[in-house]
Amino acid sequence: MPHMKLLRGGTADLVALDGDRVSLRSTEAFAPGAPLAGNLETSSLVRVKVHRCRRQDDGFLVEGRLVDATRRLREELSALLASPAGSGSGDAASS
Repeated sequence: MPHMKLLRGGTADLVALDGDRVSLRSTEAFAPGAPLAGNLETSSLVRVKVHRCRRQDDGFLVEGRLVDATRRLREELSALLASPAGSGSGDAASS
């Protein structure tokens, strides 16, 4: 099950988190500078300013910066990466 439902349609999984930097595997492409927004299963809103988007076999790798992220939201995102049902990519320790 995807971590996030995107507001403009599609889904995304959290791949890596390093401070405010975030990487997502998305079913949708986003242009650099574009806003990405979606809701976690807990209904928490995640907002990202996109820095880069690259096509991959299974969708798009979107890299960007969290916008207005609270400590609680960062803890939720970290917990998603730490859970065994997480993305499974092993990228939890971002560069």
